[in-house]
Amino acid sequence: MISRILSSVMRYRPEHKAEIHQKIVKDASRRVRAEGLGGAAVAAVMRDTGLTHGGFYKHFGSKDELLMESLREAFREFEDTLIGAAEESHPQAGWKGIVKAYLSLEYCEHADRGCPLAALSPELARSGKRMRSQIFAELVKYKDRMLPFMPGQRTSDKERAFFVIFSTMIGAVEIARMLPDRAAQEKVLASARNFLLSSF
Repeated sequence: MISRILSSVMRYRPEHKAEIHQKIVKDASRRVRAEGLGGAAVAAVMRDTGLTHGGFYKHFGSKDELLMESLREAFREFEDTLIGAAEESHPQAGWKGIVKAYLSLEYCEHADRGCPLAALSPELARSGKRMRSQIFAELVKYKDRMLPFMPGQRTSDKERAFFVIFSTMIGAVEIARMLPDRAAQEKVLASARNFLLSSF
């Protein structure tokens, strides 16, 4: 009896709902990058979190709300990874750390931990108008967080470098993921990596 009461109190402590919410978002973030926008199926995400399908609406108003939160989480998580790589590089060459991290076999082989743009660009481009406007806001944040590390003196130079570098990297990862073996994938990634590192 006492253990049941204690269990109930612990289960419903104030932080519980926020922790479960974040767990759902993180799971959906990984799943959507690995399986596409349809990969964040409500039933699958809730099952992985150990909750019933009915519990979903205690956390989200709709599946689109979950998708957007999971995309925000995906951008934030990968941005943090790239910033970490940039900060470990020479102060004037943060962008090189970003290029090397982004164009690694690790993120090529594990889409669930990689850039949401490389995983989802075609699907995001076909999403509804409301979702596209929210995605655009995330893209602006992505650019703004990467800009301090980009090569160039002026902001316009850094923005130009950002679009060139990230467009190249996204395309290289998308192509590499279509290839049948690691050697072919690494050849594509290395070609893009060497090209970018020698271009600025």
